[in-house]
Amino acid sequence: MNENENKQQGLQIELVPDVAQGEYANFAIITHSSSDFIVDFARVLPGVPKAQVKSRVILAPEHAKRLLVALQENIMRYEREFGPIKIPNKEPRTIAPFGPNTGEA
Repeated sequence: MNENENKQQGLQIELVPDVAQGEYANFAIITHSSSDFIVDFARVLPGVPKAQVKSRVILAPEHAKRLLVALQENIMRYEREFGPIKIPNKEPRTIAPFGPNTGEA
């Protein structure tokens, strides 16, 4: 292995404390243009009429596809270890955890 290959494999990633805390999101909206995919992560809570976007990630199309493959691989590993992930009341084309007007405050 030459020095350039060694440097590429040794990529160091810094995770600063504020980012390490993470943001809880249970809703995602995905849009795209010819050059980008935009994923907005939001938090939807019962009895709260407005979901606030907590994080926006903008990806080039090839990175969006890499993310898709990585998620598929990780979901397969997860399900092998912990069993199938069940999605109650599955609605097409959304990851919203609550339907409209569910729950009480």
